[in-house]
Amino acid sequence: MRAEDGIRAAYAEIDRWLRATPRERLDAKRREAELLFRRIGITFAVYGEGGDPERLIPFDIIPRIIARSEWERMALGLSQRVRALNAFLADVYGKQEILRAGRIPAALVLENEGYRAEMVGIAPPGGVFTHVAGIDMVRTGPDEFYVLEDNCRTPSGVSYMLENREAMLRLFPNLCAQHRVAPVGRYPEELLETLKAVAPARAGAEPCVVLLTPGPYNSAYYEHCFLADEMGIEVVEGADLCVDDDVVYMRTTAGPRRVDVIYRRIDDEFLDPKAFRPDSLVGVPGLMAAYRAGNVALANAPGAGIADDKAVYPYVPEMVRFYLGEEPLLANVPTYLCDRDEDRRYVLANLDKLVVKLAKGSGGYGMMIGPHATRDVREEFRARILARPGDYIAQPTLALSTCPTVVEQGIAPRHVDLRPFVLSGREIRIVPGGLTRVAIREGSLVVNSSQGGGTKDTWILEDEGPGEAGFRSQSQSSQSQSQSAAG
Repeated sequence: MRAEDGIRAAYAEIDRWLRATPRERLDAKRREAELLFRRIGITFAVYGEGGDPERLIPFDIIPRIIARSEWERMALGLSQRVRALNAFLADVYGKQEILRAGRIPAALVLENEGYRAEMVGIAPPGGVFTHVAGIDMVRTGPDEFYVLEDNCRTPSGVSYMLENREAMLRLFPNLCAQHRVAPVGRYPEELLETLKAVAPARAGAEPCVVLLTPGPYNSAYYEHCFLADEMGIEVVEGADLCVDDDVVYMRTTAGPRRVDVIYRRIDDEFLDPKAFRPDSLVGVPGLMAAYRAGNVALANAPGAGIADDKAVYPYVPEMVRFYLGEEPLLANVPTYLCDRDEDRRYVLANLDKLVVKLAKGSGGYGMMIGPHATRDVREEFRARILARPGDYIAQPTLALSTCPTVVEQGIAPRHVDLRPFVLSGREIRIVPGGLTRVAIREGSLVVNSSQGGGTKDTWILEDEGPGEAGFRSQSQSSQSQSQSAAG
């Protein structure tokens, strides 16, 4: 919120609002937001905990603001990065030119558990493997943004981005009207258009699109139902689909209906018990045969998760150069691969200064933040790294930017990151904004919802200054969203 010479211009109106709003009113609005989210049913399931695992994700009522000029630079870099990641996925399941050129170690890819040999030789429509990508960004200075990690398999969180905006419009209509904020309400429509764009040619102008969920015990089940409802498509479980003669059908009260596109929110290994894990009870037997025959499109494509691997992440800038012939517009965080002797020696000598992560981890699990870890925890990770060095990477502890956040003690700075969502079909679409995640605990750098993090609405603010135009069309679409979600 602050620059060296005072309040940043984009936050000027927010600063005036905070100064003029009594603490009691902010607390009341925070409680109102919680009641709103509880009534709508916006929950996140946390695995491995006793009792009811469903919990509300904390929502902070002070928006995170990014100037339009900053966003446009970021969006160009996001588009470039996702184009390179899709080219990489198409290549490693095809000619493997980047591996033969030695730009990425072949063993890192081909021996990785995220690599799906079943996808070799399969060319998805348009060569797109990751139709929905969530790219986690962190800010470390006025003009310094870094990519923290790539999520190319089944990224989640977009429903919270949409519901956060709806909550702000309900709670603070006057504050919203004083700013020119880019709308996010078109995301479900653009997602549906992206999915339709990759349908098999025989599907015609109106392909049948469904969302495949593992069911209500999945941590993101609320999001699955929300997005299906917003897109006007069916949310189905594995038992609702069947495959006959390499064609996928949905069971309906009117009889079987052919399915052309499946937005799958199931991990690869559970998709098809005939192709992957035979004990999967949530997949569709024969689905991969139908996919291989070109009779159905899967978004995201199986095998896209190899691009999520944190040991592959350091090579993304090289992918940009190799496939696009361009210099990367977005910087990576410097990363040490513990299976490299030199990197491992450095990591073991500096555990108190580094963040250590599982290469295949997600959700903030299996991570150690060295400066905040006890000596016993650091020694535990030392033993883990020595035992299985290829499972770990390490990165410097970044000075993440903070945003003002309403906490029990009042308004305080809390660390944030940003997950923009990039859609890839015939073209790349990026809704201006994304999911801002905030570390609620003081001093914490862990923003993941599964680790107690919360969320904020993200405003991409037009640089021209405050005004009402940016919110009018968004307000109308948000009203229809809330009616749909409440229904």
